[in-house]
Amino acid sequence: MKMVSAALALMLAGTWPTLAQEVAKAPPPGAFKAVSSLVKLPDFLPGMGQLFVDPATLPAGPFLAYDHDGKLVSTIYMLPIKDLNPNKRFDDLASPGGNVDHVSVYYNAGHPGVEEPHVHVVLWHVAKADEARVAK
Repeated sequence: MKMVSAALALMLAGTWPTLAQEVAKAPPPGAFKAVSSLVKLPDFLPGMGQLFVDPATLPAGPFLAYDHDGKLVSTIYMLPIKDLNPNKRFDDLASPGGNVDHVSVYYNAGHPGVEEPHVHVVLWHVAKADEARVAK
């Protein structure tokens, strides 16, 4: 059993770099859709970028955020405040963009697509100085 677990872990570890390469440039593959095509939001949100999400994962995501050149800058989770309690867990939140440089967490009162109050958990794939790529 240990050998099977070790083999599975090695196999899965090998898929992360591939997945990160697949989502490194917009648009991401698979079921991901531009958020602006799903709800009434601009195509590019200052401070966040151009967002893509698999609609089946709403409201939490992950949302993949790209700069004006279509390069991935962050993975964002939008966790409803009402679900941040002892009875709810958010386990195994993936980082499809690969390595995380730093993390930001902040409150949002709600917006189209995720109307209820929630927190944004932003996994930045770029250095803090490079966050400016989505500032405007």
